[in-house]
Amino acid sequence: MAIKQAEPAQAHDILTKNPGAVYLDVRTEGEFAQGHPADAINIPVVFIKGPGQMEVNPDFVAVAEKVLPKATMLVVGCLAGGRSQRACEMLEAAGYADLTNVRGGFGGARDAGGQVVVPGWRDAGLPVTTDLGDATYAAQRKKAGL
Repeated sequence: MAIKQAEPAQAHDILTKNPGAVYLDVRTEGEFAQGHPADAINIPVVFIKGPGQMEVNPDFVAVAEKVLPKATMLVVGCLAGGRSQRACEMLEAAGYADLTNVRGGFGGARDAGGQVVVPGWRDAGLPVTTDLGDATYAAQRKKAGL
């Protein structure tokens, strides 16, 4: 099944109209700490090992399955939309059905020339916070018992 796509303003609308929906931010813990959509939770889909070197988080699906029931409507975002698309594919393979990838993510999607083609959540003026509370990856791992 094709994973739904939404630009940041559409994603915000989905979250507003569906109080049980969750914004799953799949960026790294550092990226998340620098600012994220209000009420998002963080489960990184990859870890950055060095410049241009990413390694899939081996616990990504396991943590998601423990903290997010499969019936949950998930709006999945990263920095531009690539990692979140991959995360949606992994979650779909694990049995999640209500998935929306955020095209443009938090920082915006760019073309080959570096021009912004889809403004990100931050630049669209949507609610952003640096408050971590229990939204961090460490908190999600703890809830998952890992």
